[in-house]
Amino acid sequence: MVALVVAERHLRPLHSALDSVVRKAADSYPVAPEAELHGHALVQARDDWQRLGNKGRNMVRARIGIYGDAMKAIGSHDVQVIVRGLDLSAYRSHQNAPGRHPSPHQLVLRHLLEQICDQVETRDELALVIADEIDGADDHRRHFRDYQMTGTGGSISSTLPCLVDTIHFAPSKASRLLQAADLIAYLHRRLLSGQDGDSRARRANETLWSFVEPRVVHQRCWAPQQQGGEGA
Repeated sequence: MVALVVAERHLRPLHSALDSVVRKAADSYPVAPEAELHGHALVQARDDWQRLGNKGRNMVRARIGIYGDAMKAIGSHDVQVIVRGLDLSAYRSHQNAPGRHPSPHQLVLRHLLEQICDQVETRDELALVIADEIDGADDHRRHFRDYQMTGTGGSISSTLPCLVDTIHFAPSKASRLLQAADLIAYLHRRLLSGQDGDSRARRANETLWSFVEPRVVHQRCWAPQQQGGEGA
């Protein structure tokens, strides 16, 4: 999972910058100016970007260029990128230990919330969390309320004092900021998985990542130990 922590004064400018990326694409290609910047759809020429998949290598370069423009826009603003993951093999082994275990999604989200709070706290500010729509949103809101009341648990429990209200779930199509987080998460996953066997594709992805890499303040894939707790 990826969180994009955006300073208040950069919320509108970043939104506008990403709007400009899509408008620029729409000026040159058969793309709607309101098209969603979705990592998988953009790379694979699906959904709003389907019409950029019909003309061979030139369209591949075009899609990479659009992805690059978006990543440059993100990296040029005052944002902090937090990346959290979970080693599923280790976690499945850990689940054999006695006691109740949260779902992988719940666990990674909890770790992500803790890191968001840590980053916001260094600024002496508060943050509102907006997440992409997902099944089980009511459960995640309930967990969030429990964390605020009794703590997140683990080796260093937190009541998330810097996070206000609740987790707000919204459709990514309606939020350029959610789209920004998706672009980062999708690219990071491709790089981490090594699924691009073509060296040119790998180099292109590394170049795209370089535009936001200076903004990464935390990056960890947690592997629980059989005898250990759930500390982050």
